[in-house]
Amino acid sequence: MIYPANFEQKIGFDRLRSQIAALCSMQAAKRLIEAEGFSASRADIERRQATADEMRVMLMLDPNAPHDEYPDMEDVLAKIGVEGAFLDCEQVAVLRLALTAVGNMVGYVMSRSDEQYPRLKQRSERVCVFPDIIRRINQIIDDEAQMRDGASPELLSLRRSIREHEGQVSKRLQQVLSNAKRAGIVDAEAMISIRDGRAVIPVSAGNKRKLNGFIHDESATGKTFYIEPVEVVELNNQLRELEYAERREVVRILTEFTESLMPDAEPIAVAGEYLAEMDAVRAKARWAVENGAGMPIVSTDDRMVLRRAFHPLLAQTLKREKKELVPLDMQLDKQKHILVISGPNAGGKSVCLKTAGIVQYMFQCGFPVTAAETSELPVFESICIDIGDEQSMDNDLSTYSSHLLNMKSMLQAASPRTFVLIDEFGSGTEPIIGGAIAESILERLLEKGCYGVITTHYSNIKYYATGTEGIANGAMMFDVQNIRPLFKLEQGKPGSSFAIEIARKTGLPEDIIRRASDKAGSDHINLERQLREIARDKHYWSQKRDRIRQTDRKVEELESNYAEQLARIKEERREILSKAKAEAQRLVADANRQIENTIRTIKEAQAEKELTRLARKELEDFKTAVDSVESSFDGEKVEREMERLMRRKARREEGKKRRGEAVDAPQQPAKVVKPIEVGSKVRIEGQQVLGVVQSIKGRKAQVAFGQILTMVDKDKLVVVSNAEYKKSIQPVTPRTVLSVDISTRKLNFKDSVDVRGMRAVEALEVVQDLVDDALMVGVGGVTILHGKGTGALKEEIRRYLRSLPAVESAKDEHADRGGAGITVVRFKSDL
Repeated sequence: MIYPANFEQKIGFDRLRSQIAALCSMQAAKRLIEAEGFSASRADIERRQATADEMRVMLMLDPNAPHDEYPDMEDVLAKIGVEGAFLDCEQVAVLRLALTAVGNMVGYVMSRSDEQYPRLKQRSERVCVFPDIIRRINQIIDDEAQMRDGASPELLSLRRSIREHEGQVSKRLQQVLSNAKRAGIVDAEAMISIRDGRAVIPVSAGNKRKLNGFIHDESATGKTFYIEPVEVVELNNQLRELEYAERREVVRILTEFTESLMPDAEPIAVAGEYLAEMDAVRAKARWAVENGAGMPIVSTDDRMVLRRAFHPLLAQTLKREKKELVPLDMQLDKQKHILVISGPNAGGKSVCLKTAGIVQYMFQCGFPVTAAETSELPVFESICIDIGDEQSMDNDLSTYSSHLLNMKSMLQAASPRTFVLIDEFGSGTEPIIGGAIAESILERLLEKGCYGVITTHYSNIKYYATGTEGIANGAMMFDVQNIRPLFKLEQGKPGSSFAIEIARKTGLPEDIIRRASDKAGSDHINLERQLREIARDKHYWSQKRDRIRQTDRKVEELESNYAEQLARIKEERREILSKAKAEAQRLVADANRQIENTIRTIKEAQAEKELTRLARKELEDFKTAVDSVESSFDGEKVEREMERLMRRKARREEGKKRRGEAVDAPQQPAKVVKPIEVGSKVRIEGQQVLGVVQSIKGRKAQVAFGQILTMVDKDKLVVVSNAEYKKSIQPVTPRTVLSVDISTRKLNFKDSVDVRGMRAVEALEVVQDLVDDALMVGVGGVTILHGKGTGALKEEIRRYLRSLPAVESAKDEHADRGGAGITVVRFKSDL
């Protein structure tokens, strides 16, 4: 059931239907579009939706699909099978065009796989094609819809005779016209004309009796008469007889052809119906392509999920005006099957309601819907709407009375398979009682389990929706700062009407606005204020979240680029080291030659001191050059940077997990596989001890683990970084036990030190030695002269002293003995 009778006009579907019908070529197809009605059959809806969608996909993605124009066949089908009737040449040409279009469509669809166009293929299987009829038409009718000369031998003979007689008539007329011009009977510019199918000569009224013949016509002024000369009358009569004979032969051929179609009259009629249906389906598909419509998912769990839905008429208007379209996202299900939308006037509430209504109605009428193809729509048995002013002078109905009659009809039709759309729920009467009646009606609709979208300004309806299971609140978002609607629906909270803000923006006097606020009461104003604050905060945090996500994406891109660059640097480092090793081998060879030369020079000089010194200096200079070539490449820094980057990314992913956000798949930089070479730092898989490769023999390598040499398969070795190797073999500074004469140290020990003029690092080393010696000899304290200056050196020394557990105190000296320029250190007595 669809309520009311003008439902399509209320949601704008009648205009949409007219747009699609205008895309049809055939009158029969237009009638099919006009007859497409609401269906509550799931199978019928799926069939109609799938057929239209397959045609849409064919038009969009298949360049080889047929694009024939479909001619109107009604007159042709009306004559076929009627005794004594025949098709004229134009109708035969229309039949050829139609049967060709049917053959192309059926042939193309049947040549596709079953998975590509299953519905169109199923529909095309029962349709016959008529290649023999098309071939017979091509034999008798040319491309200009004219009868061919060779349609029959008799017609060919007649047309030859006609052309011969036309030539004779033309020749004879030219002779008569030339003679008349020489005689001055006709004007020098006069030419042969045709009147009533006869060739005539124009003669002035004064000379009409000077030219023998028959008068066939005169000009509007009566000054010119058109005369057929007697010399060509007989020839024209013969020509006319031949033309009549030609016409009779054409009719005979057409009648014979039409009679030959009688056995195929029914299959041709079926083909015409198929063509009309394909024309209607193609009109839907063309409209869908132009307006961004598609086929939604048929819901299996009674969910109604609209994603990026929009009203097609509104979208067309905004496109013409070059304005932005805000799509609708909405969801209803068994737990929340009624949505109460509130918000400011002109904020888009009614548009949301109409959009939901027209999308659902288009879906159940078999038209592609203006929503994302991931949208899910259930199948309803009834759709009811109450929108606009239905007051009637004839029926003595007021606005509110008409609303109540609509509510009565909706309650009678309400069921779990009913979809109701109510705009400005409860309006039209005194607000308190109107709101109470609206709330009671909403309770009954909820009890009957129907689905619905309701718009309202009444607070009691918002409160009721907030605390009632099965009803969801929705708000039209509003830009509080700029006082403008955003036309976007947000489910889960009620909306404010923003009446005070809108009134202030329109320029209403401030004292009136203030009085209105006082009259409304603080409770209502506070509620509205809280709703506004919620909307503002929601909008702020939404923007904040979007900015954070954009920043995260940029940071991730930078990290990925950084990791790739570091990986590339490591590869370049490996290549540089390889080249450096080759260069080192060359330098070693040069060094050996240099040493040999030096030895030879020393021998030849017979140990002469000066020459020997020069030779040794050359050798030292060469060694310095070799050392400069072996400059350190800070690979450890690159590796540390890679590790830091990986740790940072891991922390980011962990943070995302804690926030419940989707974690991106890790983008690992391409790992450079290090080859095992002599000198490589390695470890055995599954072990932690690190060693150095000493030599390689085939698949085995000799590795030194400390002082132990062992042969290990190269496949079991893992190359480690230099940083990891150095960390594992931290050198232990050998401690030399010295025999110290404590008494001697006491005699030479000084309990004060002067660090003035030193840098902080140098001063701390001196202070450290002083404290160590003081603790060794067992004195109770020391003094450090550092001067006043800026106090930086003093602060560094005091910070170091505070970190020593043996120091009891570090204070300034007495003012008379140096004050803040000297630090007096006292050690703990229990050491």
